[in-house]
Amino acid sequence: MEPENQTEISEFFLQGLSEKPEHQTLLFTMFLSTYLVTIIGNVLIILAIITDSHLHTPMYFFLFNLSLVDILLSSTTIPKMLVNIQTQSRAITFAGCLTQMYAFHLFGTMDSFLLAVMAIDRFVAIVHLLRYLVLMCPRVCGLLLGVSWVITNLQSLIHTCLMVQLTFCAGSEISHFCDLMPLLKLSCSDTHTNELMIFASGIVMGTSPLSCILLSYIRIFWTVFKIPSARGKWKAFSTCGSHLTVVSLFYGTIFAMYLQPTSPSSSQKDKAATLMCGVVIPMLNPFIYSLQNKDVKAALGKLIGKVAIPCPRPEQFLDVYHVPGSLLGARDREMHPIPYPRGVQSLAGNRDTE
Repeated sequence: MEPENQTEISEFFLQGLSEKPEHQTLLFTMFLSTYLVTIIGNVLIILAIITDSHLHTPMYFFLFNLSLVDILLSSTTIPKMLVNIQTQSRAITFAGCLTQMYAFHLFGTMDSFLLAVMAIDRFVAIVHLLRYLVLMCPRVCGLLLGVSWVITNLQSLIHTCLMVQLTFCAGSEISHFCDLMPLLKLSCSDTHTNELMIFASGIVMGTSPLSCILLSYIRIFWTVFKIPSARGKWKAFSTCGSHLTVVSLFYGTIFAMYLQPTSPSSSQKDKAATLMCGVVIPMLNPFIYSLQNKDVKAALGKLIGKVAIPCPRPEQFLDVYHVPGSLLGARDREMHPIPYPRGVQSLAGNRDTE
């Protein structure tokens, strides 16, 4: 395109999932319900891990961070969708679009890194069980988490800085949220450098976590198959069930999105895959980990039990109305012992023995 036909723009227009007015109420209700379930489910997981000392282990430390990242990932796109549906406005500023792109790639890539770190944790717990507490000490866990955050932030920052250098055509429309490839298609300037960076980072940032997960589970399966008892094998596999389910959902969606052949319906498939990664999977993760993990279920039960109002006991009514313990029969005292003040209990006991 000639330079004189290039026009710098200050905003984009989001196409949305549907432009039909009769679909807007349904979409708003669906996304709002999904977002609330995602927030509540992940917050409950976080609170359960914080309040239960039995869950203060490396495995649940990484699960805590995964729930936090899922909250941030879903908050990157869903609130903007809800605002657009409610206000019937499809505009998003250039700065807002770049911010959304940065956050989506940051938290989406961090999800894959956390899944890889959790695979390493399971590998050490099963293959090197006796050295687990030494190998997965707090310093190592913090280092794994810190390196993951630095790498993912650096990747998103590079993509965003390269995107700022481009010029975009007027009247630009993108899909329901800002992403790298849709924005590059709307650029009026040379995008060769951006495409090379996307290709290089895709190979490094995509294959590294997946390779780590595959290698960890190959070694885990090799070790588990050597266990002579079926009960021992099942116990080892049960510690990996939730993680394997989440990994299958996450990477299965990514493969379906990027390995599909180009077709007229590819844009619709991209929307469906993006919604799966950014909306559905963050909502499902709390259910997967709570339903398949006895420790998490027990911690959630304790957490909900603390919130519930306890039923008063009979002796609590007696304390309120100052009913003397001597008025209770011996059988009642055995069933509902009253915490007598010091000195009163001995007097009552002496009276009974006389």
